[in-house]
Amino acid sequence: MAKTPLTERGAMRLRDELKRLKSEDRPRIIKAIAEARAHGDLSENAEYHAAREQQSFAEGRIQELESKLSSAEIIDVSKINAGGKVVFGSTVVLADEESGNEVTYQIVGEDEADIKASRVSVNSPVARALIGKQQGDVAVVKTPIGERQFEIIEVRYE
Repeated sequence: MAKTPLTERGAMRLRDELKRLKSEDRPRIIKAIAEARAHGDLSENAEYHAAREQQSFAEGRIQELESKLSSAEIIDVSKINAGGKVVFGSTVVLADEESGNEVTYQIVGEDEADIKASRVSVNSPVARALIGKQQGDVAVVKTPIGERQFEIIEVRYE
């Protein structure tokens, strides 16, 4: 089975969600199912069916998280010594060569990606264009509206 890269912060977030699902959500759902059963006829009991649906979703998510964590290769970004190159986990400051606007992205695993938090998936076009480059290099990113060029201003491992 192939290992999936995951930052330490991303792994911690997945573990926290798994813990919440097992210790809070699962018991709450089981209690809701028991209460709904007490109401009698299950064939027309909407509360029962809704609780069972919640249980199905929660159990599926628990299995998914356990699988992801078991196949994860957890990488401590602060211990990376890549010699200034852009690698998984690095934070990169870019300048759009056309507009001059600066953006900052951290390259993370697929499960951690969140563009609003400036975290892009290692499999995204931006990350693929950046991997292996270093400060001062120009990365060409293919976008739906054409190619865009970004100069790498800074590479950090934090």
